[in-house]
Amino acid sequence: MIMNSRVCVLLCVFCWVLGFMEVIPHMLAISRFSCYKSNVINHYFCDILPIMKLSCSDTTLLRLIIFIGLLLLTLAPFVLTFTPYVFIISSILRIRSNIGRRKAFYTCSSHLTVVILLYVTLVCQYLRPTTADSLESNKLFSLFNTAAVPMLNPLIYSLKNRDVKSSLRRRLKLAKYQ
Repeated sequence: MIMNSRVCVLLCVFCWVLGFMEVIPHMLAISRFSCYKSNVINHYFCDILPIMKLSCSDTTLLRLIIFIGLLLLTLAPFVLTFTPYVFIISSILRIRSNIGRRKAFYTCSSHLTVVILLYVTLVCQYLRPTTADSLESNKLFSLFNTAAVPMLNPLIYSLKNRDVKSSLRRRLKLAKYQ
């Protein structure tokens, strides 16, 4: 009853507005940079941290914008997503039967796994001290965040399906004997 087409449109508009509000301060701060050491970005895509590494300008304001953006647009959604899980897990722990607890954990574990993978890689990528800013580790976190997490997402959810699990077991048994 709560989720109707109006609510869906409002949620979509809210997400788009938040996304633009996150990007516009970055663009304005980067547009004020006066020079760059090179025109080649050592990264898989045009990410903000490699651009900062190439800049000859002071990047303090941009680092502050990134930090505030992460607090508002990453930490807040993480808390909003994770807080219900605290209540869910505390309710699950009050279930007396082991089978009931196992089923309840099994139901929410896949979503919780994906959420934790996504947010941990974001924090590791953007909230490291400047001395630890290695472009190679940044590329690794970016690759994991943009490629591995989305690829793992359907795998994690599909492993809850009995048919998929039995097919995987059969496939692994066949591979073991070949």
